[in-house]
Amino acid sequence: QHPSPPVLTRIEKQVPEFLTYCQIERQFSPETIRKYQDCLRQVGRHIGQVHLGEVRKEHVRGLKACLVSRGNSIMRQISILLAFKSYLRYCNLECEIEVDPAIVTTPRRPRPDVLYLTPAEVEQFVSAIKVKTGGGAYQLEALRFRALVECLLGSAMRISEALSLDRSDIDFDRAEARIIGKGSKPRTVFFTDRALDWMRRYLGARQDNCQAMFVTRDGNRLKRPDIWRFFERYRKLSGIRKHLTAHTLRHTTATQLLMNGCPIGHIKEILGHERLETTCRFYLGLDQNAAKSAHRKFMTYTEAQ
Repeated sequence: QHPSPPVLTRIEKQVPEFLTYCQIERQFSPETIRKYQDCLRQVGRHIGQVHLGEVRKEHVRGLKACLVSRGNSIMRQISILLAFKSYLRYCNLECEIEVDPAIVTTPRRPRPDVLYLTPAEVEQFVSAIKVKTGGGAYQLEALRFRALVECLLGSAMRISEALSLDRSDIDFDRAEARIIGKGSKPRTVFFTDRALDWMRRYLGARQDNCQAMFVTRDGNRLKRPDIWRFFERYRKLSGIRKHLTAHTLRHTTATQLLMNGCPIGHIKEILGHERLETTCRFYLGLDQNAAKSAHRKFMTYTEAQ
């Protein structure tokens, strides 16, 4: 008796089950799930008609060629390909579909360009956020944005982490908060006195009962799409020409720590990076003045006595 032929399943069919698996078994955040869904949608657009058991290297090469022709950045290509690789691994291990995840390889990851603000640019930016009217009353939206900016600058949090804060999460006496960070991992973040001062001012001006730290006019938790226009508005008002986002402020904090002599291991913990390699890839090599001083101090040859 001949064995039954394998059931052929198109690439896209297992995606909903895979996303549920990521949510339940891997405990991925909703944001990560959305990113995986978007990346796999791109895979489906280019090679979705191929059956899972028939995926070969030539299909992956075709996918890569499509991504390049559409003008996707290297980092975008890597994200899509890594999501595809994870999906194939799931299909192989959990669904027992004969497909080799190793056929998916990624381009070499370039050293990232770290865009950050200098201390002078930080003051230039925050000074453009006018938090009071001519009569001296607070403009709540401007005050909220200033508090958010100071929170990011004073803690190096990711924007998703800052927007997930509740009032009760923040220990103002200890200048810290316990949060759930990237990958659903709990960690402690620390605040500067300046950040806490602006956060107190914002909370003191609010009239709502919402427990979220940052809220909309309607008293609902502030979400990422709500804030981008504020960054662009105040960037223009400040006259800063650099691309400026919440992540730019995270880079700014990390870079300032480095320039002030903070050990890279401590920067890793403050940023919530899982691996020291990630912190080094982004920030080592930024401080050229310190590198020159270190060269003068340590780069000497002495004859053995």
